[in-house]
Amino acid sequence: MDEREQAERLSTELADWLDGLGLLPHLAEAGLPTVERTAAGQAIWREGDGMPLSPERLRELETELRGQGEDPAHAVPVGLLQVARRAETRARLLASPTHDHASLAAVRGTSENATRFAVTKAGNERRMLVVPAPEGGGAVLVPAFQLGEDGGVREELLAVLEPLLAAGGDPFAVWAWLTQPAALLGGQVPEQAAADPDEHDLVVTAAIHLGERLRATPR
Repeated sequence: MDEREQAERLSTELADWLDGLGLLPHLAEAGLPTVERTAAGQAIWREGDGMPLSPERLRELETELRGQGEDPAHAVPVGLLQVARRAETRARLLASPTHDHASLAAVRGTSENATRFAVTKAGNERRMLVVPAPEGGGAVLVPAFQLGEDGGVREELLAVLEPLLAAGGDPFAVWAWLTQPAALLGGQVPEQAAADPDEHDLVVTAAIHLGERLRATPR
């Protein structure tokens, strides 16, 4: 088998391996070369500028991807898995109830412009969790879990949101922590536990500790 045939085989083996792990869609986000398939199923790896990988670069990529653990044959690309898990978490959160300015304005009975101003002000003052919308362009979404029936932020969440938002971390990470069971709370969901007067102070303390960790995390 000559070098070209070896490279073609390695290209397809790597692509099939990552495809089996469900990781192919996340390569670009992880800053890695991406894959396209020919009609015959052959995998072609390309750098971000569209150039095909050389056989040398392909072998470097294999080493990079399989460089976790003691057995390269069964290694898992941890960094890529982390990217994939973040993407899955983000997709799950975005599938939960949210508001844009128009829908929140309808709940509040105010104009869309007034609501946009209020959301921006509350986000800047760390009194509301506001996340970037998938379509980009500066559009935002307001996760509905934090709101009461009148469209205002639940009073019991204000002291929880402030230390988390002050840390300046990923708003999706804040959203995830607030809406799923937390170890620091014995498996309780923070936004739910905060509504219990007996648990509220514990949730605030946990939020402060998480905020401190977020500040300490390199960006």
